[in-house]
Amino acid sequence: MEESCIAVVEDDREIRAMVIDLLKREGFTVLGCGTTAEFDQLHARQRIDLAILDVMLPGEDGLSLCRRLRTKGEVPVLMVTAKGDDIDRIVGLEIGADDYLPKPFNPRELVARARAILRRTRDAQRVVSALPVERYRFGRWTIDVGSRSVTDPGDEELDLTGGEFDLLLCLVTHPQRVLNRDQLLDWTRGRSATALDRAVDVQLSRLRRKLALRPGGEALIKTVRGGGYQFTLAVERA
Repeated sequence: MEESCIAVVEDDREIRAMVIDLLKREGFTVLGCGTTAEFDQLHARQRIDLAILDVMLPGEDGLSLCRRLRTKGEVPVLMVTAKGDDIDRIVGLEIGADDYLPKPFNPRELVARARAILRRTRDAQRVVSALPVERYRFGRWTIDVGSRSVTDPGDEELDLTGGEFDLLLCLVTHPQRVLNRDQLLDWTRGRSATALDRAVDVQLSRLRRKLALRPGGEALIKTVRGGGYQFTLAVERA
């Protein structure tokens, strides 16, 4: 974890310096950018393991940069939004941010959420080398844990964010069992989850919409009133 490189994209110098100092004390390599253009220049010459993006930036904003990064699918994103600005938070999650944090934030929570995202990335990389053939099949669908990919009955791959994939994998590995929101939060977000965290709701809604675009996908996840969510098909280890 100590070798992970985090980019902090924040135009407020004091906040940027505070976040950089905080993360450096935790053992991370941290680089700061005041604009998305500076981030692009940094990213062109440096591997970035996590981008912490402020929504309000001069010129191109953080949401636009998040959308570009998600299109390439290579850099996890933690969005930072103004306190109480639910619209920016929801839009950020809709376009593929892995997590969000409202200002003003607790420094420990920032570190916890950054670690959670990096841990998921690290674990995914370990799975690629340790479990290259771990796959699950349900109907004519396949989920490959090693490559973190999902293919539909037509053998077309779904474009899922990291959070969406984690949710689907959680449901697939607990088939035909009703999972409540707290269980999904705990298994996919771990200690970074909070009692008021609604990110899982947004990501699950987005996941279901993506599945519904494929043949039979609309019936894969069932809402159980007063209970939670249930993956409807039987699952077998491939």
